[in-house]
Amino acid sequence: MPDLSSLLPAGLDLLTAFTLVALSFVTSLITATFSLGGGTLMVAVLALVFPPAAVVPLHGAVQLGSNAGRALVQRAFIQWRFVLWISLGAIVGTIAGGQFAILLPEQLFQIAIGGFVLVTTWLPQPKIAGRSPIAQVIGGAVISAISMVVGATGPLVAVFIRGLADRRQLVATHAMPMTIQNVFKIAVFVAFGFAFAAFLPLILAMVATGFLGTAIGSRLLVKVPESAFRWGFKIVLSLVALDLLREAIL
Repeated sequence: MPDLSSLLPAGLDLLTAFTLVALSFVTSLITATFSLGGGTLMVAVLALVFPPAAVVPLHGAVQLGSNAGRALVQRAFIQWRFVLWISLGAIVGTIAGGQFAILLPEQLFQIAIGGFVLVTTWLPQPKIAGRSPIAQVIGGAVISAISMVVGATGPLVAVFIRGLADRRQLVATHAMPMTIQNVFKIAVFVAFGFAFAAFLPLILAMVATGFLGTAIGSRLLVKVPESAFRWGFKIVLSLVALDLLREAIL
């Protein structure tokens, strides 16, 4: 039997690796069913396992697979007019935000993630009055810059497409700019010298289970009641975020 531990990055045990692979399934299932939430939970848990400098690059790689799979499965419902302008802004924002990602101290990094999770979980999302291409380009740039520091910005992207009435259109359209954003993000971290090769087997395993979660979640999209789940999920996210803040402060 092959030694699976030899495929893992240094310091990561098999139990934790299998937990992360299972988590990828769960978070993709959540996102495919409810449009939001899975990426935020993923980045919060990754921050408990890996050094801060590795969290956002790994999150981007795993979420690229998850979002691309969701966009593929639900491609018929993508509203491309929302995707184009947000994605153009993402090019500038990713490069600009990358400068801050490599300079931010580890303690501030954890505080940023924990605070961001709490804010996006409990505060109401702002209403965007302007839907013009310029507003979407600027929004895409700002969101992508933030993403380079805190990882999960799915709730912010949703602000620009929340007017879509059809739930399937909302989930599918949300997936496409997130996919493009993560492509840019990985390219920037490769340019900065992040060693993705050491994490590649883990990333591929998480992408595979993430696609399975997406396939199942897409079928549950119009069937699962949302209200009770939303409250429970917010509590779980908040507990993880508070633990990150505790660790950073203490």
